[in-house]
Amino acid sequence: MDILESIDESGVANLTLNRPHRRNAFDRAAMLELTTILRRLDCDARVRVVTLSGAGGNFCAGGDIEWMHGLANASPQAQDDDAMALSEMFHTLDRLSKPTVAVIEGVAFGGGVGLVACCDIAVADVASKFAMSEVRLGLAPAVVGPYVVRAVGPRASRALFLTAESISADRALQIGLVHQIAQKNEIKAARDHVIDALLFGAPGAQAQTKSLVALCEQRPIDLSLRRETAHVIMARWASLEGAEGLSSFLERRAPNWRPRRQA
Repeated sequence: MDILESIDESGVANLTLNRPHRRNAFDRAAMLELTTILRRLDCDARVRVVTLSGAGGNFCAGGDIEWMHGLANASPQAQDDDAMALSEMFHTLDRLSKPTVAVIEGVAFGGGVGLVACCDIAVADVASKFAMSEVRLGLAPAVVGPYVVRAVGPRASRALFLTAESISADRALQIGLVHQIAQKNEIKAARDHVIDALLFGAPGAQAQTKSLVALCEQRPIDLSLRRETAHVIMARWASLEGAEGLSSFLERRAPNWRPRRQA
């Protein structure tokens, strides 16, 4: 299996890229498997949070070089199929209705940076490295580009894309690619802290909030957007989660969606 999967008692689905001999670089099989798993988890009411990490001390080295080299002489149809499958993997992760957390150790290169940018929250080992290395291979960061540009902005993206130089976790934090860095022996605690915070939120409200962010991207705050967002808050006021959340706050008790996490 290229992707290891487990779901704990709190509804946290942990996905691990499992090609350590290739620094978890993905080929066609791996990206199709990840897309299939993400779609299934998105429809699973038990799942509250999805985490993504890599086996063997690295996060992901991007696209597998041998796979991409083979595509150079493939038919246009085969190239199109794999390019769109790659695009679908990133899109599926980016638009997942569940909160997503990337946990980065070692390297995140090329498409690995794209996976980080598609996750809602990214926690990185202080010693991890990030690089958009495509131009040094004669390629362009085309499919992952929109997600990285959105995460760090166009100016920082130009520097990353054009120099293809690796940056430190500190620099990734500065430009907004990751949200938190931790020492290697503290990375699990940092991850668990983020998960605990996410589990306090109502799952339906979180899904709608992710859709709200997508709705607001690149939109002027005009009357049309104001009306759409007004309809969102009206729907949340009338929802079962809204009633439960407001009641539990007034009654000083935990809401019914808050699971108990074992130590």
